[in-house]
Amino acid sequence: MPEVATAPRWRLDGALKARILTAVVLTPLAVAGVLWLPSQWFAIALGVILCGAMWEWTRVIGFRMRRLRAAIVAGNAALMVAMLTLDLAHWLVPIVWVGVGWWCVALIWLKAFEFGAEPTRRNLEIKAVVGSVMLVPAWAAAWLLHGDGEHGPVWTLYVLVLIWIADISAYFAGRRFGQHKLAPRISPGKTIEGVYGALAGTLVYAALVGWAVTAIPVGHWQLIVLSLLTVGFSIVGDLFESLIKRQAHIKDSGSLLPGHGGLLDRIDSVLAALPIFVVGRQLIGL
Repeated sequence: MPEVATAPRWRLDGALKARILTAVVLTPLAVAGVLWLPSQWFAIALGVILCGAMWEWTRVIGFRMRRLRAAIVAGNAALMVAMLTLDLAHWLVPIVWVGVGWWCVALIWLKAFEFGAEPTRRNLEIKAVVGSVMLVPAWAAAWLLHGDGEHGPVWTLYVLVLIWIADISAYFAGRRFGQHKLAPRISPGKTIEGVYGALAGTLVYAALVGWAVTAIPVGHWQLIVLSLLTVGFSIVGDLFESLIKRQAHIKDSGSLLPGHGGLLDRIDSVLAALPIFVVGRQLIGL
């Protein structure tokens, strides 16, 4: 999401250069993994990434004991391994629906800014569970989408590019036009103009894909509406992680990715977008 910039607005500062360089290195790897890995191997690779994000999450929410953090990560990894090896794929759709329900709850949490802010045991336990309902349904949604026929990998890439375009559009629209804060108590750098930029980029991208891909079995306007809804919830995912980091008084979930922070900072939008897109796609028969 965008930050309000000081003049000159388009100066490539060190942070932006690092952000661009990281994206240039990682984007081809992500695209290759989505398009060329078999679905099971894609799920394994994504699971490893999400376990890394869970490790960061346990630090963000306040767990200090490395063994306890490792146990939480291992528990989530065990659930994903069980889904992969014990023929439990029929649970994927219900798990994705859990993710959709969670992100609707997250909308309410964003309004209750102080909820969970105190570092009590109860709040730590709640946030530990939240980490699982953020990451595991997103993993299930990605695996379900990727494995859905010969076009599954292409649809998976569509969602990722959708979020990338929305993020880039928001960033530069916010830098150029940002005047009105979106959620100043949660993330002071995010602006309403940035959201408009994200939605505009989404509209153009979805319309172009709908126009170019004649085999889409539903009206192009339905793809556009679903894409806009998906990006709307991706912003919720971004804001929610920002809220938890603000409660923890930290800026980034980690430092693994120069210019982006940690893994969780890079995928927070995708975590919310995937369940919404997968469920929406099934509902409209896309």
